Amino acid sequence: MAEGRPGPLHGILVADFSRILAGPYATMLLADLGADVIKVEGPGGDDTRTWRPPVRDGIATYYLGVNRNKRSVVLDLTDPGDLALAHRLARRADVMIQNFRPGTLRRFGLGYDAVAAANAGIVYASISGFGVAAGADLPGYDLMVQAASGLMSLTGEPDGPPYKAGVAVFDVMAGLHAAVGILAALHHRQECGVGQHVEVNLLSSALSGLVNHSSAHVAAGTVPFRMGNAHPSIFPYEPLPTADGELVVIAGNDGQFRTLCQVLGLPELADDSRFRRNQDRTVNRELLRPLLVARLRERTSDEWFHDLRAAGVPCSPINTVDGGVALAGELGLEPVVTVDGVPGVRNPIGLSATPPRYHLPPPGLDEHGAEIRAWLAG
Repeated sequence: MAEGRPGPLHGILVADFSRILAGPYATMLLADLGADVIKVEGPGGDDTRTWRPPVRDGIATYYLGVNRNKRSVVLDLTDPGDLALAHRLARRADVMIQNFRPGTLRRFGLGYDAVAAANAGIVYASISGFGVAAGADLPGYDLMVQAASGLMSLTGEPDGPPYKAGVAVFDVMAGLHAAVGILAALHHRQECGVGQHVEVNLLSSALSGLVNHSSAHVAAGTVPFRMGNAHPSIFPYEPLPTADGELVVIAGNDGQFRTLCQVLGLPELADDSRFRRNQDRTVNRELLRPLLVARLRERTSDEWFHDLRAAGVPCSPINTVDGGVALAGELGLEPVVTVDGVPGVRNPIGLSATPPRYHLPPPGLDEHGAEIRAWLAG
């Protein structure tokens, strides 16, 4: 029954002037939840259309990954006629989102103040790299923010160079923060009748997302450092060698450690004063690690995974992405959805009454241009 209902954001019109990743990820989440998202692109299209390989049917999979459930229209803001249509769209929209460099859209009369003057209910979301003050001139590329925020200083082996994360993690995080801010502002508008300006920047998202590491600095004056795959406050919490590879093994509390020791056939370690409490294990990790590894090397990762999982000990094989998708399928999470032959990753939010819907594949450039222009001109 829930499958046929409109999404919880049905009736919300989103004018999406964003491109690349943070903004399009946010608007895809909103579109999955029922919002009508009009993707406004310049004549050259979203940059990610050209970020290839890999491709599917000649289309960059980067673009496909964050643009389903949207309609595309090309509007050249330097063309007076197209600019007039962009203004009309902004006046009709419930939400407008953009990630141009701060100040760029003001030149076209599409900054927050101008849009809000014509549309008092607008929820206007701006995403930048480093805010609108002294960092306004800095372009907002995720790798820059990974470097500037300190994340790269935390990633890699202790005696090796800093590394970036394998995904544009802060673009995704900023997109999530933008979506949360938009939903909060829509609720406020429902209560009070007026919109507001939602501002998100990648560096602030990054510092928030560094959680325990940024807290270690601001609350305790500690500067965290690279520890490879180890955790600064928990042990074991890392990949450990087995007979045929490595297995991530976690003992997040003393009870889990005791169970781990029982499954490994080393029950005496749980009562050893050097390892009894988490803080003891963390301090004495160099003594404990070889004792665990000696036993883990006696069997394969798969054998240990099944026994430890059955006992309730957190553990995981180290999969490639295809293995991760396959595991999600085995666990009944149905990770892949297909729209008109284009597969994508399922929206991770489950709603019992109004679940996400998947009705449009990522649009071709200006695929819906004629119908949108006619609607705006009418």
